[in-house]
Amino acid sequence: MRSILLQIAAVIRMDLKGSVRRVWSSLSIILSIALVVVVLLSLLAMANGFRLTVARSGSDDIAVMLRAGVLSELNSTVTLDQVRLIETAPGVARTAEGRPLVSAELYIVVNGIKKATGRTANLPLRGIGPLGQELRKNVRMVEGRMMSPGSNEIVVGRAVQRQFRGFDLGDKITLGPSSWTVVGVFEAGGSVFDSEIWADYAVIQSLFRRINSFQTIRVRLQSPAALDPLVAYVAADPRLALDVKSEAAYFSDQALRTSDLIQKLGWPLALIMGFGALAGALNTMYSSVAARMTQIATLRAIGFGGFASFVGTLVEALILAACGGLIGAAATLLLFDGLTTSTLSGNMTQIEFSFRLTPALIVQAILLALSVGLIGGLFPALRAARAPIATALHAH
Repeated sequence: MRSILLQIAAVIRMDLKGSVRRVWSSLSIILSIALVVVVLLSLLAMANGFRLTVARSGSDDIAVMLRAGVLSELNSTVTLDQVRLIETAPGVARTAEGRPLVSAELYIVVNGIKKATGRTANLPLRGIGPLGQELRKNVRMVEGRMMSPGSNEIVVGRAVQRQFRGFDLGDKITLGPSSWTVVGVFEAGGSVFDSEIWADYAVIQSLFRRINSFQTIRVRLQSPAALDPLVAYVAADPRLALDVKSEAAYFSDQALRTSDLIQKLGWPLALIMGFGALAGALNTMYSSVAARMTQIATLRAIGFGGFASFVGTLVEALILAACGGLIGAAATLLLFDGLTTSTLSGNMTQIEFSFRLTPALIVQAILLALSVGLIGGLFPALRAARAPIATALHAH
């Protein structure tokens, strides 16, 4: 056993020294695998960043209600009568004055001009009432004030101000059929609300012809445990054809659809590129074995076993793949981690978020790199182990 280990160690040293001499072919393997890792990790980091941003938006003590069977606010319709029934539901928290903490809201898509490209993109304009801000965590005004009821005033999330033209404090901008004045800027702790515009719901109802109708009801619960009695209350009343979820569950579902789509794009793309890297690795490793055939045959002639040649060639491929994986992970960490971008949400509006790498994602990418190295080195390693000594010496 000791003899076999010594043989393997000696072959690995010789193979690695040979890789240094074959610097360009070795670099081609490393760089092609690094590129695969960068592509995969950047897409996984995008999906993870989007999911985390949306997850930060939800609370377990807030209930969200949409029309039964719909998946997004844009497709939902809620009547004023339904809102009144929810205000008397069990489990609904109340203010010190006894007012139910219920916010009936509208959700309209409007156009904005992106600063970076000058192109039009969708933005969410949300109509809220006096309690709308209270039913969202970590929201604070950083410039100006909240809009006045009944006025054409808006407050905008910091992400909107950052990415779109015309949303600085005091600006006047046309959204839909009317002109609006920006009277405040808010931050929402990096949640999806940072990418929204808020206005008075009564003004939105009038301008967009949504009289006595809404799209979403948000409710502050007395506690997270109060969700079940509220769900039972809604289910028992045929007038309330609504789906009820905690805000955390609602946003989790919204994030899952988009992040799954990104990941379903990322893995196939990385695998396709991985096959290209695999072809390069196979070609390079076969060339490496062919160039070292005399050396391999000589070692076999003086007593080295075929297993040592097999392991040495395979380890060389795995080390090159590991180098490519680590370089790709480091490049992604430097270039993409924390990078801010925006994408469409389930409501087809822009949401700003940052790429977020995690150790688990890096491990997935490194495993993909090692898989490419393993397959790329396996068959050349078998050739090295099985090469007939006399034929190899005669050929070289």
